[in-house]
Amino acid sequence: MPYATHPPDERAAMLDEVGIDDPAELFDIPDAVRFTGEYGIDAHSERDARARVGSVLDESTELTEFLGGGHYDHYVPSVVDHLSLRSEFLTSYTQYQPEIAQGFLQALFEFQSLVVELTGMDVANASMYDRSTALGEAALLASRVRGADGDTVLVPDSLPERVRSVLENYTNGPGIAVERYPTTDGTADVDALESLVGDDTLLVYAATPNDYGLLEPELDAIGALAHDADALFCVGSDAVALSVLEPPATAGADIVVGDASVLGMGTTYGMGLGIFAAREEYLRQLPGRLVGASEDDSGNRAYTLTLQTREQHIRRERATSNICSNQAWVALRASIHAAWLGPRGLIDLAEECVAGVDELCARLDGVEGVTAPVYEGAHFREVAVETDAPAAVVAGRLREEGFALRTRSDGGDGAEGEDGSEDDDESDDEYLVVCVTDTNRDAVDDLADALASVSEVSE
Repeated sequence: MPYATHPPDERAAMLDEVGIDDPAELFDIPDAVRFTGEYGIDAHSERDARARVGSVLDESTELTEFLGGGHYDHYVPSVVDHLSLRSEFLTSYTQYQPEIAQGFLQALFEFQSLVVELTGMDVANASMYDRSTALGEAALLASRVRGADGDTVLVPDSLPERVRSVLENYTNGPGIAVERYPTTDGTADVDALESLVGDDTLLVYAATPNDYGLLEPELDAIGALAHDADALFCVGSDAVALSVLEPPATAGADIVVGDASVLGMGTTYGMGLGIFAAREEYLRQLPGRLVGASEDDSGNRAYTLTLQTREQHIRRERATSNICSNQAWVALRASIHAAWLGPRGLIDLAEECVAGVDELCARLDGVEGVTAPVYEGAHFREVAVETDAPAAVVAGRLREEGFALRTRSDGGDGAEGEDGSEDDDESDDEYLVVCVTDTNRDAVDDLADALASVSEVSE
C-alpha cells in the first residue's frame, strides 16, 4: 500500500491553499458522463484498511504449487528488482523517445538480441503480451504474406484451450479457420498432419515443449510438410527451453513465438511476456515495437525505434498491428535476469528443468497406483502422470494436503478450473500434469508422500 488518501483536515487545507471549496472544481467533467451516485464504500483509516486486507489474505490456503501449464516459477535474483524498480525505468508508459530513453531502448535492443540468439531467427520484436497473442499475430502475418486460396491455420489438438481461444479471437474477424491436427503419445501425429496440410493452409504450428512438457521430436518433418504446401511454419517455445534446444530456425521455422516471462517474473497466472521472431523477409510484417541500433551525428552508437508498422505511427489502413503499450518493463526484467545468468547460467537453469522432471518421475513412479511418465520422450519442466484413481479426485485430495496440481484430458479441450484442472470430467484419459522447477524441486518428496496417501483413499 504505497499511498493512503488524505484526511478531511488536510484536504480542506489544500483546497483553501488553491482557493476552491470542492475538489470537483478541479475537473471539467460533462454532466452527461459525471457519476453523481454513492459508491457505498465505508471510509477506513490506513491502519484499519491494512488490518482488513490482512484478515482476508489470512483466509487464503498456503499451497505448494506444481501447476505449470504456461506459468512457470523460477527463482528471480534480487538484482532484477533492484535495477528494474529504479525510477528511470519504472514508468506508466513505455519509454521510446531516443533523446531521453537511451538506457531503456538499449535494454529492449538487448531483449531482441537475446530472442534472436535463442531462436536462430533473423529479427525479433520487443515484445508481445504473451504467447497466445504472439500466436494470434503469427496467424495474421501468415494471412498477409501467404497467397493461399484458403484460410486455414493448423494447430495440435494438445494446444491448451486458453491459447486456442485467444488465437480464435484474432482470426475470427479476418475469416481464418483454426483447425486441429491429431497428436499420438503426446506429440504430433505427422502422418495425420500430412493428410490435412493443403493448398488452403496458411500456417502450421507446433510447440516444443508442449502442454505435457514433451519436446517435439518431429519438428523437421512438420516444417517440411508446411513448406511443401507453401505454408508458414511457426514454432512455440520459451526463453529458458530454447537455451538448450536446437534453434527453431534449423528446423525451418518461419516464425517463433513463445513466452519470456520465465525470466525476471514470478508466477502471476496472468501477466506474460510474449516473444515474436521471424525471418528477415517478414521484417516489415512484424507486430509491435522494433528497436534498432544506429549512430548519432557525432558517430556515437544510438538506439531508436525503427520500422514501426503500428497504426499509431502509420496510416491505419497500412498498419499490420495495433499493439501499443505492451510489457516493455517486463522485457527489461527479462533482459536483466538473462544478463545476470549469462549464457552458462541459462543453460544450467534449463538443464535443471530436464533433471528435475527425471527425478520427479523416478520418485512418483515408485508410488503404488501411479505411472510417471505417461508418454515416453524428452520432457522439460512438466510431465503427465497417470493414477489408478481418477485424476480429478486425486488432484482434489492433494489440494486438501496442501499441493496444487492441474489435470488435463488427452487431446484436452477443457477449461482450467479453480484448482488448475482442465475440466471436471473423471475420464480414463485424464492425467495429472506435474510441473517442477528450481523453486519447488525440494518439495518433490513431500508431494510423493502425499500422493501415496491420497491414492490409497481415492480408489
